[in-house]
Amino acid sequence: MGRTVFSTSPRVDVIVDLGNPFLNLTVDGFLKIGSVAVAKAAAEEAYFIAKRGSVSRHDFEKSLKKMCREGAYWGTVAGLYVGMEYGVERVRGVRDWKNAMIGGALTGAIVSAASNQSKDKIVLNAITGSAVATAAEFINHFT
Repeated sequence: MGRTVFSTSPRVDVIVDLGNPFLNLTVDGFLKIGSVAVAKAAAEEAYFIAKRGSVSRHDFEKSLKKMCREGAYWGTVAGLYVGMEYGVERVRGVRDWKNAMIGGALTGAIVSAASNQSKDKIVLNAITGSAVATAAEFINHFT
Protein backbone atom coordinates (compact mmCIF):
# COMPACT_ATOMS: atom_id res chain seq x y z
CA MET A 1 0.00 0.00 0.00
CA GLY A 2 1.29 3.47 -0.88
CA ARG A 3 2.27 6.07 1.66
CA THR A 4 0.55 9.45 1.66
CA VAL A 5 2.69 12.48 2.26
CA PHE A 6 0.80 15.48 3.63
CA SER A 7 3.56 18.00 3.13
CA THR A 8 7.19 18.18 2.26
CA SER A 9 9.59 20.57 3.84
CA PRO A 10 13.28 21.16 3.39
CA ARG A 11 15.53 19.48 5.90
CA VAL A 12 18.14 21.68 7.50
CA ASP A 13 21.02 19.96 9.23
CA VAL A 14 23.55 21.80 11.32
CA ILE A 15 26.76 19.91 11.84
CA VAL A 16 27.72 20.02 15.48
CA ASP A 17 30.54 17.79 16.65
CA LEU A 18 31.48 18.10 20.28
CA GLY A 19 32.78 14.54 20.45
CA ASN A 20 29.73 13.22 22.32
CA PRO A 21 26.40 12.21 20.70
CA PHE A 22 24.41 13.50 23.70
CA LEU A 23 26.04 16.94 23.51
CA ASN A 24 25.78 17.00 19.71
CA LEU A 25 22.03 16.35 19.75
CA THR A 26 21.39 18.75 22.61
CA VAL A 27 23.27 21.64 20.98
CA ASP A 28 21.68 20.85 17.61
CA GLY A 29 18.18 21.01 19.16
CA PHE A 30 19.05 24.25 20.94
CA LEU A 31 20.32 25.89 17.74
CA LYS A 32 17.46 24.78 15.51
CA ILE A 33 14.55 25.61 17.78
CA GLY A 34 16.29 28.67 19.20
CA SER A 35 16.66 30.09 15.70
CA VAL A 36 12.98 29.43 14.97
CA ALA A 37 12.03 31.28 18.16
CA VAL A 38 14.27 34.21 17.19
CA ALA A 39 12.63 34.37 13.76
CA LYS A 40 9.16 34.26 15.34
CA ALA A 41 9.99 37.08 17.75
CA ALA A 42 11.55 39.13 14.94
CA ALA A 43 8.43 38.74 12.81
CA GLU A 44 6.16 39.75 15.69
CA GLU A 45 8.28 42.78 16.51
CA ALA A 46 8.44 43.82 12.84
CA TYR A 47 4.64 43.66 12.71
CA PHE A 48 4.23 45.89 15.78
CA ILE A 49 6.83 48.37 14.53
CA ALA A 50 5.12 48.53 11.13
CA LYS A 51 1.76 48.99 12.83
CA ARG A 52 3.11 51.97 14.80
CA GLY A 53 4.76 53.37 11.70
CA SER A 54 8.06 54.28 13.31
CA VAL A 55 10.94 52.74 15.15
CA SER A 56 13.08 54.22 17.86
CA ARG A 57 16.35 53.06 19.34
CA HIS A 58 14.41 51.93 22.44
CA ASP A 59 12.03 49.86 20.26
CA PHE A 60 14.95 48.28 18.46
CA GLU A 61 16.71 47.37 21.73
CA LYS A 62 13.49 45.99 23.19
CA SER A 63 12.96 43.88 20.06
CA LEU A 64 16.52 42.56 20.15
CA LYS A 65 16.19 41.60 23.83
CA LYS A 66 12.90 39.80 23.14
CA MET A 67 14.47 37.88 20.26
CA CYS A 68 17.40 36.78 22.45
CA ARG A 69 15.13 35.87 25.37
CA GLU A 70 12.76 33.82 23.20
CA GLY A 71 15.60 32.08 21.38
CA ALA A 72 17.39 31.19 24.60
CA TYR A 73 14.22 29.94 26.32
CA TRP A 74 12.89 27.78 23.49
CA GLY A 75 16.36 26.62 22.53
CA THR A 76 16.96 25.50 26.11
CA VAL A 77 13.64 23.66 26.27
CA ALA A 78 14.35 21.93 22.93
CA GLY A 79 17.90 21.04 23.92
CA LEU A 80 16.64 19.62 27.20
CA TYR A 81 13.99 17.56 25.43
CA VAL A 82 16.38 16.16 22.82
CA GLY A 83 18.88 15.32 25.53
CA MET A 84 16.23 13.63 27.68
CA GLU A 85 14.91 11.60 24.76
CA TYR A 86 18.41 10.47 23.83
CA GLY A 87 19.20 9.63 27.47
CA VAL A 88 16.03 7.57 27.81
CA GLU A 89 16.89 5.75 24.57
CA ARG A 90 20.34 4.90 25.91
CA VAL A 91 18.98 3.68 29.25
CA ARG A 92 16.19 1.60 27.70
CA GLY A 93 18.29 0.33 24.81
CA VAL A 94 15.32 0.69 22.46
CA ARG A 95 14.41 3.37 19.92
CA ASP A 96 10.64 3.86 19.89
CA TRP A 97 7.83 6.34 20.65
CA LYS A 98 8.06 5.67 24.38
CA ASN A 99 11.37 7.56 24.51
CA ALA A 100 9.59 10.68 23.21
CA MET A 101 6.80 10.19 25.75
CA ILE A 102 9.19 9.85 28.70
CA GLY A 103 11.52 12.59 27.42
CA GLY A 104 8.56 14.96 27.00
CA ALA A 105 7.29 14.21 30.50
CA LEU A 106 10.73 14.78 32.04
CA THR A 107 11.22 18.00 30.08
CA GLY A 108 7.79 19.34 31.06
CA ALA A 109 8.41 18.53 34.71
CA ILE A 110 11.95 19.99 34.79
CA VAL A 111 11.00 23.24 33.02
CA SER A 112 7.99 23.63 35.29
CA ALA A 113 9.97 22.89 38.45
CA ALA A 114 12.70 25.32 37.38
CA SER A 115 10.00 28.00 37.03
CA ASN A 116 8.94 27.42 40.67
CA GLN A 117 5.53 26.06 39.74
CA SER A 118 3.23 24.24 42.16
CA LYS A 119 3.29 20.44 42.35
CA ASP A 120 0.01 20.22 40.45
CA LYS A 121 1.36 22.46 37.67
CA ILE A 122 4.53 20.35 37.44
CA VAL A 123 2.43 17.20 36.97
CA LEU A 124 0.18 18.90 34.40
CA ASN A 125 3.19 20.20 32.45
CA ALA A 126 4.75 16.73 32.53
CA ILE A 127 1.54 15.29 31.08
CA THR A 128 1.40 18.04 28.45
CA GLY A 129 5.06 17.56 27.49
CA SER A 130 4.51 13.84 27.22
CA ALA A 131 1.40 14.22 25.06
CA VAL A 132 2.95 16.80 22.71
CA ALA A 133 6.19 14.82 22.27
CA THR A 134 4.32 11.56 21.66
CA ALA A 135 1.97 13.19 19.14
CA ALA A 136 4.91 14.81 17.34
CA GLU A 137 6.67 11.44 17.20
CA PHE A 138 3.63 9.74 15.67
CA ILE A 139 3.07 12.58 13.18
CA ASN A 140 6.76 12.47 12.23
CA HIS A 141 6.48 8.78 11.34
CA PHE A 142 3.37 9.29 9.18
CA THR A 143 4.73 12.09 7.00
